[in-house]
Amino acid sequence: MDNDQLVHDPDGPVLLVGGYGTVGAELARAVAGRWPLLLVGRSPEKAGELCGELDAEARRWDLGHSDPFRASVRAVVGVVNDPDDRVLRAALAGGVPYVDVTRWTSRVQRAAALASLGPDGARVPAPVLLSSGWMGGVVPLVAAALAERLGGADRVETAIRYDLADRAGVDSVEFMDRLGVDFEVREGGRATAVAPLTSTRTLTIGEHRTKVARIDTPEQFTLPLTLGARTVTSRIGFSSTASTSVLVALGRVGFFRHARGERWRPVRQRLLYAPGEGGTASLRIEVEGPRGVLSATVADPGGQARLTAVGALMGLRRVLGADGAPARPGLAFPESHPLPHTLLPALAEAGVQVDVSALHAGPETA
Repeated sequence: MDNDQLVHDPDGPVLLVGGYGTVGAELARAVAGRWPLLLVGRSPEKAGELCGELDAEARRWDLGHSDPFRASVRAVVGVVNDPDDRVLRAALAGGVPYVDVTRWTSRVQRAAALASLGPDGARVPAPVLLSSGWMGGVVPLVAAALAERLGGADRVETAIRYDLADRAGVDSVEFMDRLGVDFEVREGGRATAVAPLTSTRTLTIGEHRTKVARIDTPEQFTLPLTLGARTVTSRIGFSSTASTSVLVALGRVGFFRHARGERWRPVRQRLLYAPGEGGTASLRIEVEGPRGVLSATVADPGGQARLTAVGALMGLRRVLGADGAPARPGLAFPESHPLPHTLLPALAEAGVQVDVSALHAGPETA
């Protein structure tokens, strides 16, 4: 695994690791025409039709196999889980701009430590963007945009409506494996341990009343560090209230704590992974700051795969300095964007619907 070698070539292709899966294909289509593409995964033959459509190249890189991988690339985006940090380590060693959109919180923390240390303890020579906040970093991007209007963010609350009719890749439901593990958040500036699927509420997300419960997401770790938020919470609920109630009940009786390990993995994922023909990804983000409270409803009729791809594309543009500001070497998170006022217009330009409303806010925040 240490024999993997990525070499930075400013004129080379963008490497998408997992670039022909459910999310990867959406991202590949978004990148095509901007930069040349190299798609890699365990079964590159599955990418044949997509490569023909996009004039891209496909090669094999199986992160679970010891065969080394070598390529000269412009940047790399991780669209599948990288449990042993092979892609990250190779990017760090080769000075290749790197974006990852698939890590849960503990793996974001580990990756942040690696990126902070750099290869062999040296300074990280290229941008490293850990963009695993919900939907490819869309949640922290919106939070940053609202925080700028409010003069800061003291509290950030996110409610997610997961459409069970939507298309979903296997990696996109990896959070099911975290539903039996307590996680740490900041509440009122203090570290607090939270059990998944607790503290249920019924909220309006777009046009839908949705029952939601606590879930571990990376932005609950990063937003206190980057925006100084004292309270950050994330909740999720399904388009079927009955499905949410079943999930909450299973959490209450300890199912996810006891049904851990590979033996139960298919059972856990079948509770959620049921690829449909398409649905709408929707969520609500509420930010409280010195100037009041703003709420943003975000919706993508193209579904969660497309919304994740939009977030990943914005991350790729950031590490390549293609979004109006120079790219900076070193570790960053999506909400660290140097031009937060550009984020909501960029989402809208990508076809994402963002409606912002003021709650107890002054006119300067509207």
